[in-house]
Amino acid sequence: MKIIESKLSGVLTIEPQVFGDERGYFMESWQSQRYQEAGIKQPFVQSNVSKSECGVLRGLHFQNPKPQGKLVYVLEGEVFDVAVDIRVGSPTFGQHESVVLSEKNHKQFYVPEGFAHGFCVLSATATFCYMCTNYYDASAEASLSWDDPELNIDWPIKQAKLSDKDSNALKLKDFNINKLPRFEP
Repeated sequence: MKIIESKLSGVLTIEPQVFGDERGYFMESWQSQRYQEAGIKQPFVQSNVSKSECGVLRGLHFQNPKPQGKLVYVLEGEVFDVAVDIRVGSPTFGQHESVVLSEKNHKQFYVPEGFAHGFCVLSATATFCYMCTNYYDASAEASLSWDDPELNIDWPIKQAKLSDKDSNALKLKDFNINKLPRFEP
């Protein structure tokens, strides 16, 4: 597998080794020892799958307290995936990294604890997988506005299909600083 480090500390793009022929393909989607060697140290405790249609944008979500690191990838379709550093005191606070994940490129994206995460669907539909380092806790979840101009994310869609929660998300500058995660070097 190939590991591509981001400008954001801890954010990784992973290109697993894929074995394919005319019958299809096989790939190892996660293996504890190899991923620990790549820098993903926390154990995964929850796995989720979502299916969405073209134009759906989910995010930018985070939990604090009880932050979640996420290893994400696409089983079917294509998405534009984003991680935003929201750790107070981080030298990359407010910066983001993005990657296109698809059933064809098999890439995975690791979003560490302390980051907001979101994606939009580029194909007709997409089946999206998340492996999480902490359990989902609705009382700890928050949404950061996907179109916050200070984040300067160049989303490849003009009109996003949003949940009510994401439609009412706050801009980063509007969050109480005490509700955001802290940077720990």
